[in-house]
Amino acid sequence: MSWFRTWPEQGEDRLDPKVRAALDLQGPQPEFRLQPLAEVRGAFDLTASKLPKRNEALRTVETRSLGAFRIRIYRPEGTGPFPALLYLHGGGWVLGDLESHDDVCRSLAHRTPCVVVSVDYRRAPEVKSPVPLDDCETALRWAAEHASELGMDPARLAVGGDSAGAHLAAGLAIRIRDNGGPKIAFQMLIYPVTDRSVGTESYRQFATGYGLTRANMQWFWDCYLTATAEREHPEVSPLRAPSLKGLPPAFVLTAGNDVLRDEGEAYAKRLHEEGVPVACVRFRTMNHGFIRMGAVYPQADHGLTVLAEALGGSLK
Repeated sequence: MSWFRTWPEQGEDRLDPKVRAALDLQGPQPEFRLQPLAEVRGAFDLTASKLPKRNEALRTVETRSLGAFRIRIYRPEGTGPFPALLYLHGGGWVLGDLESHDDVCRSLAHRTPCVVVSVDYRRAPEVKSPVPLDDCETALRWAAEHASELGMDPARLAVGGDSAGAHLAAGLAIRIRDNGGPKIAFQMLIYPVTDRSVGTESYRQFATGYGLTRANMQWFWDCYLTATAEREHPEVSPLRAPSLKGLPPAFVLTAGNDVLRDEGEAYAKRLHEEGVPVACVRFRTMNHGFIRMGAVYPQADHGLTVLAEALGGSLK
């Protein structure tokens, strides 16, 4: 398939032994539905803070407020204007923040190089859909309006993120296509959520024991949505959109051992079939969330380079 490849090209989609050992050491993933929200968030934040960091060199890193939420701006060394990436963090719309994905943003800004604007959108369940997406749209418009100040080229503005953040990026691309707004030049979707259904083969195969569980993904959805009927909306389930024509070119990265693998690759396939330039790479030996492990696993470090090359190559 011209749009799809695996890395490495040969081999099986078998979890890396070091990743398996780390998961076994942690023990079974708790069921978030049975825990207080503060406890779930606290555990996620603690784990994120303990991850080794690459902390790649940048010219400046600055945090600002956009009223209801914050953004963090990463500027690379050198002379702009640079391409730019609006980065939306993962965490099931419930977890994560500027800190949990800080090192990913630093690496992408350094390696591309580009200006990265990371969005600390308001989270569920305190707010429901579409408020987090509304915040992302606000940040996109702000970035486009302040392009000169940020040292970025507004004609080379991409949206991207991981997991629930990639879901928001895909939904934002659809919203801007349909309703107008700053032109989005590229989508960078890292193991994206694209469909409210949790019934794919990868959901069955990796339901437990691989990090993100089927039960916890179901809980994330329950936190994010108010009504089941919302599942059909293109901004909620981009894979169910009547048409994907006219969307920006995309790069989709998936993990071979992830409940979200199949829906991410199905979305890339639909983009290809509807004439949207797209490339999809499956990292065979990795699981959900691996891109934040750039200082731990060589595969994750390579993944960051692959993302930066895709971003830079599309935003020349």
